[in-house]
Amino acid sequence: MKNLQKGDKKLLNAWAFYDWANSVYTLTIASAVFPIFYEALFTDRGHYIDVFGMHLKNSALISFTTAFAFLVVSFISPLLSGIADYVGNKKAFMKFFCYLGALSCMGLYWFDLGNIYLGLAFYFLGLIGYWGSLVFYNSYLPDIAFEEQQDRISAKGYSLGYIGSVILLIINLAMIMKPEIFSITGDDAAMKAMRYSFIMVGVWWILFSQYTYYYLPKGSKETGEKLTKSVVFNGFKELKKVWGLLQENIPLKRYLGGFFVSSMAVQTVMLVATYFGAQEIQWSSKEESTIGLIVCILIIQLVAVVGAVITSRASAKFGNIPTLIVINAIWAVFCALAFFITLPMHFYVMATVAGFVMGGIQALSRSTYSKLLPETQDTASFFSFYDVAEKIGIVIGMCVYGIIDQLTGSPRAAIVILGIFFVTSIFLLRRVHKKEAL
Repeated sequence: MKNLQKGDKKLLNAWAFYDWANSVYTLTIASAVFPIFYEALFTDRGHYIDVFGMHLKNSALISFTTAFAFLVVSFISPLLSGIADYVGNKKAFMKFFCYLGALSCMGLYWFDLGNIYLGLAFYFLGLIGYWGSLVFYNSYLPDIAFEEQQDRISAKGYSLGYIGSVILLIINLAMIMKPEIFSITGDDAAMKAMRYSFIMVGVWWILFSQYTYYYLPKGSKETGEKLTKSVVFNGFKELKKVWGLLQENIPLKRYLGGFFVSSMAVQTVMLVATYFGAQEIQWSSKEESTIGLIVCILIIQLVAVVGAVITSRASAKFGNIPTLIVINAIWAVFCALAFFITLPMHFYVMATVAGFVMGGIQALSRSTYSKLLPETQDTASFFSFYDVAEKIGIVIGMCVYGIIDQLTGSPRAAIVILGIFFVTSIFLLRRVHKKEAL
């Protein structure tokens, strides 16, 4: 471990490199390869499975599992935030969740309907590990970077994560499309390639995170303070304090309501998009389905960058709130049209639109919230509240999607409900006072 001073370029780059290490989880496991693999397991037996004493549709099962994982994350994040502020060895906590997530990704190699409970446990723990490590990773930023450096190095981390995750996904796509080139043979060569990709995610995550751990300091303090009950629950106290302050800041409270509803829908759409495409689009073959879905994920990644740039320029010209209202309107139309799509070309077009508005709404939502914050208050507490609200929104969105999917046998009606969320968000955002429209 190197003892570098705060603001040191090498230290900043090492911190940002963790994005390169962990972003493969969000792309390969959460968005692309695992959803396709999961759907393929049900090819010969319909979309249903008897699990937890119920007859559940496979996409509803994974939706409920995801919702439960995010519920746990929304609870432990404030706990971890409180601990991160006090302990002298936050790197050990970050490593624990990193390795938990990475090893769980490797465990997905054994995901099978015959041992569904073990497979779901690995999926659940992978999500916990990823988000848990991010709590400590983000908490390092003010420790290693001066305020004027934080925006730039944070953006660099995002860029590294995007590049790294796309590189690995392209390698995985090549393995799945042409398994024989990689000496992967047999009747289920493509499925084997997907299983190998889960191991590659875990290895990539652990391997590249070592560069980060080599340079990151042990923690923000030389010696950790005693971990008391007060320290552990400090994060919840901060959330309660922010909730009280929101009652006095009506524009921020109204904006947060609009953000909560729209984020609930956006995050749900992105988490279930691949499952929807696998089930509802009329692909000509299993191979076309696999390749087409991964290509769509890559399209979303590429277009999201363009969308973020255009959205940034639009907000500078027209204001943040008016731009967010337009983006939510596009999302609402997107959901309405998604009810009718059936052909691969439809899905490609919708993926392009989704990528464009996804890249814009996430970045703009966070920056708008930042601008509305009172200058005299602790921004870290407000952003902790923001993150928890976002995660609880995901829990609600995934549950709504899963319940409708289970009851109707199709996710199409659930997509329409998500469209209603976007319309609701528009009305809530319009209530933010004009002078606060930024």
